[in-house]
Amino acid sequence: MSPTPHQVLQQYFGYTSFRPLQLSIIESVLAGNDTLALLPTGGGKSMCYQIPGLVQPGLCLVITPLIALMQDQVSQLRRRNISAFALHSGLTYFEVKKALENSSHGVFRFLFVSPERLQTPLFKEYLPGLPINLIAIDEAHCISQWGYDFRPPYLKIADIRPDLPNVPMLALTASATPDVQQDICAKLQLEQPQIFKQSFAKPNLSFSSFAEPAKFQKMLQVLQNVPGSALVYCRNRRRTQDIAALLVQQNIDATFYHAGLDAATRSQRQADWIAGKVRVMTCTNAFGMGIDKPDVRVVIHAEPPENPEAYYQEAGRAGRDGKKAYAVLLYTPDDIKNLEALPAQKFPPLAVLRTHYSHLCNYLQLPLHQGAGNYYAFDLEQFCQRFGHQATTVMHVLQTLQQAGYLSYTEQIFVPSKLGFAVHKTDLAEFEKNYPRLEPLVKALLRNYEGIFDNTVSISEKVLVGMLKWPEAEITAGLQQLAHYGMVTYTPKKESPQLFFLYDRVPENELVLDQKLYAHRQKQYTWRIAEMVQYATNTSACRSVVLRRYFADTSEVLPCGICDVCLRKNKANALNDAALADLVNRLLAALATPQNFAELRQQLACNTQQLEQAVQHLIDEEKIRYAHEGQLVLRLTS
Repeated sequence: MSPTPHQVLQQYFGYTSFRPLQLSIIESVLAGNDTLALLPTGGGKSMCYQIPGLVQPGLCLVITPLIALMQDQVSQLRRRNISAFALHSGLTYFEVKKALENSSHGVFRFLFVSPERLQTPLFKEYLPGLPINLIAIDEAHCISQWGYDFRPPYLKIADIRPDLPNVPMLALTASATPDVQQDICAKLQLEQPQIFKQSFAKPNLSFSSFAEPAKFQKMLQVLQNVPGSALVYCRNRRRTQDIAALLVQQNIDATFYHAGLDAATRSQRQADWIAGKVRVMTCTNAFGMGIDKPDVRVVIHAEPPENPEAYYQEAGRAGRDGKKAYAVLLYTPDDIKNLEALPAQKFPPLAVLRTHYSHLCNYLQLPLHQGAGNYYAFDLEQFCQRFGHQATTVMHVLQTLQQAGYLSYTEQIFVPSKLGFAVHKTDLAEFEKNYPRLEPLVKALLRNYEGIFDNTVSISEKVLVGMLKWPEAEITAGLQQLAHYGMVTYTPKKESPQLFFLYDRVPENELVLDQKLYAHRQKQYTWRIAEMVQYATNTSACRSVVLRRYFADTSEVLPCGICDVCLRKNKANALNDAALADLVNRLLAALATPQNFAELRQQLACNTQQLEQAVQHLIDEEKIRYAHEGQLVLRLTS
């Protein structure tokens, strides 16, 4: 007999109750329904596929775009003794094949893959034999060409459905406008989807936006007034370093994080911040995805992001524990001008795209009609120096080429070292006799990596350090010597940014774009920037209401009362001592008979804020109280 969702929740995760909407989503999936779930950042999206994946026998296939997110999810599941595996770009053909064989035999409960992986011949070969019980698509907004983070490989996800008849699909996202929601359902071919939307309201999160020329002083003021863990988001890498250094000078414990740091440094800094060893993390938007730290008290944006979706997700990393938290946005007139100039920069003309594409291929020494399926190390600074291009233009070109499906670019890829033996066992035994110093290294490779003698596999120099107690530099030198003598083929690990070509290089004049779609995406991008500018510069509407209306949140939209706009209005409407005393006396007289708040407001001819001020004063004085059905009564009234 299968366990219930509540039993799985308690057994594996230690919770006794679900968050809002989680159980409804889980029950929809278990009933076999295609489902779209919109849960704000911190709403517990992963639980919506993890619970069904454990309730049912079989394998849950999770499609997600980020290697770091995959590995983080796998690590969390394994810590709970749940078998999981991630197929990422750092694995060899042999390792992928073995993982797929294990998956088909029921070794894993969860298999994490990128959308690109679904189209590989090896995955297609094994797919019909995998015991898949659910297809979960994380970051589902990436499938929409009207979305802010469109990724072409997501459009191919629906191609796997014929091989998996009757397997439900669960699409998950934290932020999607109504147009994007419709696009998700259409592109994934969801059949009569059950759609669940949690309100975008964050009642414990105080949003503020300040036109602030002295940004650092304002940051300092916020961090000094709000104790606890904090994030400071910056638009570029240099700014993360500069702000962290300035905070440290002011005796605030801070460090910085961006995609240009090596994997070990990023991992350590992330771990230190999560553990509370570092109070403030200054970072680019490369930081935060999939990180579950509930006690963040403040998120500061040193500049406005490009769209409300990104802002809502990043700001929403504050206050996940439900306690009071703050989201502070800082901007200058120049920031607004820079934002409004972005559409023209971000969508370069076709001639510019073709020139840059040709230069990229020449830089990589990539011949025509070659390159498909290969990774290439890419040094942005060196490329710009060699061809005289601006770094920002190059990044926009790369993003456009990625969205057009020609290539993909990632700054955070980690490709582990690969090694395979290149000689017969008899030759290897002879080599060990002649070079006894390298014999322990050879033995460690053979003992630790199954199949290494017949296949090229991924290895870890750090694992070998642990086994042999040699310094890592000595391990690396030994592996290079083995390669030099022809005993092995050895490719050292890569942590530099990588370009991955989805197709062979085409002649420059054959690089084409869907111009109508390109123009429409530019129009959508311009609209998002205008919405972000309106949010930042708005001084009259509740900030929470502005964000909720952007996402077409249909739940009751009331002012939050705690954003900077609401607080300013409350202060402006506050009564002075004499006016308060007068209203208090009239309120006491009116409560000769019990009345509700709306009746009192009309009878006393005052606004909501003023009446709330008088009511709270009398409650504090213990002269009135709330009775049944929200009526206010005198304390002396029975």
